[in-house]
Amino acid sequence: MADAPKKIRLTRDRQNLEISFADGCDAALSAEYLRVFSPSAEVRGHGGGEMMLVLGKQDVRIEKVEPVGRYAVKLTFSDGHDSGLYDWGLLRELADRREENMQYYRKRLADAGLDDPKKQAALGGYDVLSPKS
Repeated sequence: MADAPKKIRLTRDRQNLEISFADGCDAALSAEYLRVFSPSAEVRGHGGGEMMLVLGKQDVRIEKVEPVGRYAVKLTFSDGHDSGLYDWGLLRELADRREENMQYYRKRLADAGLDDPKKQAALGGYDVLSPKS
């Protein structure tokens, strides 16, 4: 199991979670990034494979950060999503791979023809597409 972060702080605007690790790694993880890479079954799926493509989260905020034991935090987002625990290992992985992960996410949006938020909004209430969409 990864070491616990030295510090976790939600920014005043609720758009970023700032995390500091003992080895000097500091990261500001955006609410959008944390939401679209949520560890929940809604995003990760129940059987493994490629993650769902989560749409329309550019303006999502983190409403609450709750510690879970000594191993994770639970985040509640402004869109009501609150499932999935962000354990220390996942937070470190998300910090280390932030640029790569967001490039991958943007490419998936573009490949689906949904790189424009207006196109995402046109889908109505659907905010998650299966990997085959």
